[in-house]
Amino acid sequence: MTYSLREALVAFRRAPLLAGVSAGMIALSLFVVGLFGIVAYNIRKVIEGVEARVEVVAYLRDDASPADVQALRHELAGLPAVRAVRYVSREEALLVAREELAEFSAVFGSMESNPLPASLEVSLRPNQKGPDAVRAVAQRIGANPAVEEVRYGNEWLDKVFLLRSVAATATGVLGTGFAAVAILIIGAAVRLAIFARREEIAIMQLVGATNWFIRKPFLLEGLLTGLIGGTLAALATWLTYSVLTSVVFSLVWIPSLWVAGGILAGGALGAIASWLAVRRHLRLA
Repeated sequence: MTYSLREALVAFRRAPLLAGVSAGMIALSLFVVGLFGIVAYNIRKVIEGVEARVEVVAYLRDDASPADVQALRHELAGLPAVRAVRYVSREEALLVAREELAEFSAVFGSMESNPLPASLEVSLRPNQKGPDAVRAVAQRIGANPAVEEVRYGNEWLDKVFLLRSVAATATGVLGTGFAAVAILIIGAAVRLAIFARREEIAIMQLVGATNWFIRKPFLLEGLLTGLIGGTLAALATWLTYSVLTSVVFSLVWIPSLWVAGGILAGGALGAIASWLAVRRHLRLA
């Protein structure tokens, strides 16, 4: 291992430009992924905030009996996706509307009758707030004869979750494309290093050196190049995040586990590219 590490470090001094280009390509690839990762993570945080306020509101019929309402509450409370069910009487609904909606007070404040229906506010569990789960609960409630209307924001719920899916897909596609480019460039750099040392490799093979012994320095070289590129990408992503947060709008930084994963991914890209290049050379030798 000492020999392999020494040879890997010597390779950086032999071709610093190629090593720099390889590290730079990995850094660029992971930098783009990091930017989209920040976007995707912040979108997820916004969606989580929206999910915390997602609830299904069932407006009850005026002729619904207390027994029917109680039976519906009991039924909903037993659903796995439901966290809590709150009954809002007509009087409470009118009081809230007058306090929170100035327009309502101006129009209906002088009325003696109450135009608002009683309702059930159904809160969902955190892991049951996808569009399908919300829609299933709303359909279950709407089928009850005591319910006149069900609302849960279906107009915007699908769009919010679609936005999260698009951001995640774009991050994966762009990251894969840039990673492929980085692998090609690192592979070309390693092939040039192998070509420059082809006579040395041939002698090592003649004296009985195993393919693994020959591969190790190049694999370490690719691994180190990838780790350097991953670290540069993390720094560039942090700087961009800091500028955007201070100048444009506030963002949330991605988790440390994501950052560590990005750096390790850079090392993996470098090692894979080196392994492919050396494997091809040894197979053709």
